[in-house]
Amino acid sequence: MFKQIVLAAALSVASAATFAAPVTYDIDPNHTDVIASWSHFGFSHPVAHFGDVDGTIVYDADNVGQSSVNVTIPLSGLESHVPDFNDHLLSADFFDAGQFPEITFKSSKVEAAGDSKLRIWGELTVHGVTKQVLLDTTINKLGVHPLGKREAAGFDARTMIKRSDFGVGKYAPNVSDEVEIRITVEAMVPKAE
Repeated sequence: MFKQIVLAAALSVASAATFAAPVTYDIDPNHTDVIASWSHFGFSHPVAHFGDVDGTIVYDADNVGQSSVNVTIPLSGLESHVPDFNDHLLSADFFDAGQFPEITFKSSKVEAAGDSKLRIWGELTVHGVTKQVLLDTTINKLGVHPLGKREAAGFDARTMIKRSDFGVGKYAPNVSDEVEIRITVEAMVPKAE
């Protein structure tokens, strides 16, 4: 009887050890990019990059629904590679960055969607307007980063939004209302202090 109790206790400990705790990662702005793409009169598909991304990702492999994303994207990191266009995008015609200097995303629900796939719903705030969006997300890799020597995570995500929903619909439909958003994220656990 005593052996059975000891065996049951050992199995209980071993079982608990197989469940990983949620891991909190800080987004690495140097290896993270948010890219917006749209149609310009049907002739081309320009892009704008949004850098300097800041935020945290909590990923719970054993209970994906407890995972979360909280991101801030300062418009100071916007780059279209055309200086005059950068200025126009930041003006009152579009983002009005003087009044609304950042974009934010805060997840409201995360669910598994197949092998290395997630669906992340959340509140996207652009130009002072908040709307629910869905990010179709791929887990690229989880593991120890060879350079940082700490646990790291990489994700890619996509969504489609209507810019007019956020009050930045100038020149639609010639410049498409629909904007594809592609995101690539690298994040690491914070350094131990």
